[in-house]
Amino acid sequence: MKKISLANVFFTMVATVISMTACSDDSNSTAPGTDPGEKNELEDVILFKAEDGSISQLGNGEQEFEMPKGKYTLKKGTYHMKGWCYVADGVELTIEPGTIIKGDKETKAALIVERGGKLFAKGTADAPIVMTSEQVPGSRRPGDWGGLIICGKAKNNGVEKQIEGGPRTMYGGQDDTDNSGIISYVRVEFAGYPFKADQEINGITFGSVGSGTQVDHLQVSYSNDDSYEWFGGTVNCKYLVAYHGWDDEFDTDNGFSGKLQFLLGVRHPKIADTSLSNGFESDNDADGSTKDPFTTCTFSNVTFVGPIGQAADFANTSDYINGGTLNPNNGSKTGTFQAAMQIRRNSKLNCFNSVAIGYPVGILLDNQKGTTQTWATNGDLKLNNLYFAQMTVLGSDVNKSWKDLYSTDGTNEEAGKISFSHDFFLNQTGNKYFDTIAELGLNQPNSLATSPNYGPKSGSPLVEHADLFTDAMLSDPFFDKVDYIGAFKSDSEADNWMKGWTNFDPQNTDY
Repeated sequence: MKKISLANVFFTMVATVISMTACSDDSNSTAPGTDPGEKNELEDVILFKAEDGSISQLGNGEQEFEMPKGKYTLKKGTYHMKGWCYVADGVELTIEPGTIIKGDKETKAALIVERGGKLFAKGTADAPIVMTSEQVPGSRRPGDWGGLIICGKAKNNGVEKQIEGGPRTMYGGQDDTDNSGIISYVRVEFAGYPFKADQEINGITFGSVGSGTQVDHLQVSYSNDDSYEWFGGTVNCKYLVAYHGWDDEFDTDNGFSGKLQFLLGVRHPKIADTSLSNGFESDNDADGSTKDPFTTCTFSNVTFVGPIGQAADFANTSDYINGGTLNPNNGSKTGTFQAAMQIRRNSKLNCFNSVAIGYPVGILLDNQKGTTQTWATNGDLKLNNLYFAQMTVLGSDVNKSWKDLYSTDGTNEEAGKISFSHDFFLNQTGNKYFDTIAELGLNQPNSLATSPNYGPKSGSPLVEHADLFTDAMLSDPFFDKVDYIGAFKSDSEADNWMKGWTNFDPQNTDY
């Protein structure tokens, strides 16, 4: 076993740590650092003695812990993370496949990759990396710990900004190809502890992350805020799952321009945020300014499953939507659902080849701040080959209205005239609306029923299409040129890219 060398006062180190076989499902597993005859090389560096005596606590227990400069590897095992653990400039942290990190509730634990730091969290389909609650099965709730934050040096339209949620971390720069590492086959569960009122950390937050970063095969479940949020940056992402989150599924802001394909967002009918929960929520910035770079992210092959159709007694009211048994009672306020896609505040988000079902509002192009409707009319905002089904209203132009009425200022509605959003949707290439979810031929899209399957059955109108990728925005080789609408080719196991590494019952998993 090689020993760490502390080469200078800045603690530069290259760590090669002992192999171990910790797996929470194995009764013979060994927690890191429990062998009294061995010295864990990361002891008192990034790992510290836990309450059970093992060297398995990530962070020194203080609210903010900055890892010393160097390269570290967390061997496969189970760790307890305390406080905000910063992967700071000059630090590279590698997490081995199959590793489990449990976030401490009292210290609102979070793993935070800062500009110049790198995280190599590369799990596998058979051995994903799991970041989850420390609570015992049956007692886990949204917001049991902080979450995962990754910040880089790519551009945003606010230059240099502090990431939301409380940490010190800044994001932004001029390097759009910046590399923050690899995040692949990773699950984040029960994150989003509210640092202050309306200041929760998201499940996974990206701040100006550059295109040199690899992001794929991620699942965020039961986040206490957005499942995913991007503040500027250029990072591209594939195979993302947002499951039973509190606020929005995929939130994009501050000039985010990445490309994303194959995403699934599934709502729980009892869980929505006081700010109104959407599938997409997209702003250029909070003021609706015209600052460059604009939010111009491009999505393809997204499946949104809303609350309608999952519970027979569903009502979009605060009385019904109360969090149920999953309410964390931590100050987070419940609210109601709004739109599958809310695009506002001068965002130029683009979405192609996607399906959304069961939201109170299908599409909301909101002009309250900015001129989002103008971008849509001019073709700067493209929404093509979208299939919507069983919305209460197809379109709305006013936030918190839920009415299909026309408005150009996001405030005043014109009685008797259908919304701009409704009309725009139906007049775009390839868009279709269906009265019922059943008409789409999805196998079993109810997350509360037995054996959910979000893929289309044979004969579904979502499959066997030609020319779905003719738009220039989809010409980049990043996009797989598939022949179907939505996140899945079919309902067969062979076409289920979630197989093996996802978990839709983390509440009862014995980690």
